[in-house]
Amino acid sequence: MQADGRLTSPDAVRVGWRTAAQSLTRPYPVTLPMVALMLLVPFYIFIAEAASGRAVHAPELALDRIVPLQPVWALIYGPLYLFLILLPVFVVRQEAHIRRTFWAYVTVWSIAYACFLLFPTRASRPALVTGGGFAVWGLRFLYSADPPYNCFPSLHVAHSFVSALTCWRVHRSVGMVAVLCASVVAVSTLFTKQHYVVDVVAGVLLACAAAAVWLRTCPRPPALERRLAPFLTLGTLLIVTLALACYWVAYRLTT
Repeated sequence: MQADGRLTSPDAVRVGWRTAAQSLTRPYPVTLPMVALMLLVPFYIFIAEAASGRAVHAPELALDRIVPLQPVWALIYGPLYLFLILLPVFVVRQEAHIRRTFWAYVTVWSIAYACFLLFPTRASRPALVTGGGFAVWGLRFLYSADPPYNCFPSLHVAHSFVSALTCWRVHRSVGMVAVLCASVVAVSTLFTKQHYVVDVVAGVLLACAAAAVWLRTCPRPPALERRLAPFLTLGTLLIVTLALACYWVAYRLTT
């Protein structure tokens, strides 16, 4: 360390590695918005089951009919969504920022649930996915895991964009990459017939509104955390890549 208190390059590297390691090992404080989000998540399935016995809507536009079903997008939809779920866990480190991020998540989930109950919808996906290969297997798995209800607004899109926008508050380049990934997730929901165009637009608007309320005034993090953000992003990408590799192994073992 220099006389004026600034870190020398070797010291900065050691501090950087120590901070990065803490990002992977430090426990998150359990807060009210975190508990609220965890309590909300299971109701997604219950609401979908309730919709299965009611009159449902199909807000299909001409553009929805033009977009074809492309199973390969299931291999993009899943990993990128997982990436956007995990990224704030590693990149967002300030407790006040974490708390506001969870409040943003709670906001989009709560409003989406209200819409699901008041305006039940059903996706236009096919009853049977024909063909073979990894992509078709992945699409079938997606359909079996996610019921074809709860479409408007797209909660997957809203959650993805909140994750991207909260990371933008930490590091602009990381945020731009995350927004791009969230946009690709939005497109993937159309090619997998999980959502309609209006669902996607509503999901983006809902995320932007929640970010404007909860994230706009978040203080900037310390300089060291901003510098570490790209490396933590690469680490998150590595985790998702390993998860995709395990997914492929599961496919090989079951076919």
